[in-house]
Amino acid sequence: MTSPVILDRRRVLAGGGALIVSFSLGGAFAQDQSAPAATPAPVPPGSLKAAPLLDSWIRVDADGSITVFTGKAELGQGVKTAIQQIAAEELDVSFASLKVVTADTRLTPNEGYTSGSNSMKDSGTAVQNAAAQVRELLLAEAARRVDSPAENLRTENGAVVSPDGRRLSYGDLVAADMLHVQAQPKSKLKDFATFKVVGQPVPRVDIPAKVTGGASYVQDVRLPGMVHARVVRPPSYGAQLTECDTAAVEKLAGVIKVIRDGSFLAVVTEKEFQSIKAMDALSAAAKWKETASLPKQDDLANVLTSLRSQDSTIFERGNPSAGGGRAIEATYTRPYQAHGSIGPSCAVAQFIDGAMTVWTHTQGVYPDRQGIAEMLRMPPADVRLIHVEGSGCYGHNGADDAAADAALIARAVPGRPVRVQWMREQEHAWEPYGPAMVTKLKASLDGNGKIADWNFEVWSNTHSMRPGGAGSMLAAQHMAQPFAVPAPMPIPLPEGGGDRNAIPIYAFPNARVVHHFIPAMPLRISAMRALGAYHNVFSIESFMDELAALAGADPVEFRLKHLEDPRGRDAIEKAAQEFGWTSGQQAPPERGFGFAFARYKNLAAYCAIASEVEVNRETGRPRLVRAVAAVDSGQVVNPDGLINQIEGAIVQSMSWTLYESVTFDDTRITSIDWQTYPILRFNSVPERIDVHIINRPGQPFLGSGETGQGPAAASIANAIANATGKRLRQLPLTRKRIKDAIDA
Repeated sequence: MTSPVILDRRRVLAGGGALIVSFSLGGAFAQDQSAPAATPAPVPPGSLKAAPLLDSWIRVDADGSITVFTGKAELGQGVKTAIQQIAAEELDVSFASLKVVTADTRLTPNEGYTSGSNSMKDSGTAVQNAAAQVRELLLAEAARRVDSPAENLRTENGAVVSPDGRRLSYGDLVAADMLHVQAQPKSKLKDFATFKVVGQPVPRVDIPAKVTGGASYVQDVRLPGMVHARVVRPPSYGAQLTECDTAAVEKLAGVIKVIRDGSFLAVVTEKEFQSIKAMDALSAAAKWKETASLPKQDDLANVLTSLRSQDSTIFERGNPSAGGGRAIEATYTRPYQAHGSIGPSCAVAQFIDGAMTVWTHTQGVYPDRQGIAEMLRMPPADVRLIHVEGSGCYGHNGADDAAADAALIARAVPGRPVRVQWMREQEHAWEPYGPAMVTKLKASLDGNGKIADWNFEVWSNTHSMRPGGAGSMLAAQHMAQPFAVPAPMPIPLPEGGGDRNAIPIYAFPNARVVHHFIPAMPLRISAMRALGAYHNVFSIESFMDELAALAGADPVEFRLKHLEDPRGRDAIEKAAQEFGWTSGQQAPPERGFGFAFARYKNLAAYCAIASEVEVNRETGRPRLVRAVAAVDSGQVVNPDGLINQIEGAIVQSMSWTLYESVTFDDTRITSIDWQTYPILRFNSVPERIDVHIINRPGQPFLGSGETGQGPAAASIANAIANATGKRLRQLPLTRKRIKDAIDA
């Protein structure tokens, strides 16, 4: 990989070849002055609220080329392609003619983290409206020049065309003036019936290099004069470095510098393998003081429910006239789970003339910049973070820590780019895990076989310790003058953290949901894809099947009986229809059918999944044979990309549900490789996954990247129960647990 192009607006303008679309519409988009004074002023949609200047999103060069800026990061979810489609559609230019710049603290708007399936809702909506307003301004300027009403003009292929055939290119139009305007609350969006790019299965722009061995990831970054670094991590949480004789390491071939700052220990070398050998030697020379502080893994549910918690009732509905009769209760558990990134975390940093630049696969360049600047005691303006895709992510893995490592080391080796590559055992032992969870459910049925009372309680830690301050990063925690880990906080609803999707979407006359937020964190944890929704949906949808069995009802019909949301009903009916689900059906021998449904966060995309699972009764080994999904994510931008998302959700959730669990003793993490932390292998991938899209043209974008994880888990669990006649409630549903249940 060659050195990345360093681009900023000041340099572009100084070069004389481009102008930024930066407008002031004045009276053109004036607000209604007759509105009552007490009426809140309308705000622009999506992320335009926080970054309202149009030049934060769109740049038109004098040659007519257009650059689109988004603060969201491409993580393999296809957002870069989708945003390019949206901009091409609203600007009436070809998809290939656009350039999209993602998450860069010098160039792009601050959109916080790329998380929560919010990219399309926030950034996609912002780009759509910004592009539409830019198009209207270009039309207005063209109308002035040709002395013709704007409604008589049209846009096509990067130009405005008048009725007599005259063409004014976008580059010619913006070059005439320097405009300056904030985005307006309303935009004249194109009629979805005329869409040519949005809604089409455009090939993703990030795929070709990945499948041809090209430079795709931050792990591939190579800069002139780059040196290599490795960090020696403590052997366990809280371990203190007591002694380290570095003299022998400093004499090794290629060693440039050994860095020690408190318990932060690293080595820098000219070549990569030299850094690995030096790291091993440095590790052997280091002596640590460890403390046994981890809980009993085999009693995790009791450990969590006995810890001090902050309890809050997050939902309550009562109808005394709706009494219940037959009742059941159940407890479901989820272990700590790792991101298990195929490529361990990596970052490159360079410190020149008092300025720090970091290339990183963090999912939040601005918050990570804040943490790194605090750690280095530098002004944030002197720290630049550039997002480069990482080989493995979706959540808060080791990316932000690697970025902090690289920055701290680069400051000690000024001038030269420093590449920090984590090792497999470091990623597995030190990344922040998805938190363990416990849910307890109790419900009763009325005389008509409907749910009369519903009680749901969930225990979990916070689900995000992402940077924003230095204390969230390992390097800053291990320094001689360490930064304190920030106090864990619950994520407020409606997004939620441990309580995400804990409030049922079904209509129950009596319902109560309690969130037990546990501040103490026995293991290092943070955001993992879907946050608490994965386990909460697994619990709710497993329990719905248990209640359907109690009522003697078909699982699909039972769900529809309790669901009023018409779009949710459509998703359930579509998945059942395409699967071939029928009431009273019988699966083939040693196989089972399962069904589950959720609307992610109760405000994003809808997803229903039907599964067929085979269980070998001799070994207990489960195999997902096929899965059929229906998804409604509003207006679909790239159907192929959406299908990718749901397929990926099912495969990832299958791995979590059947295989994954962090292990530890009283002092150390013990699941530090693929043998001790098994994940789904290629030979266990389902024979078939079919995804059916319910497109809603003209409707708002609904986040879909995390909508499938919970339904996939419950659908698989329900199919295993259907195949074996045994209900498993403790994740993961390993073949040993299945075999033990069969033999019980």
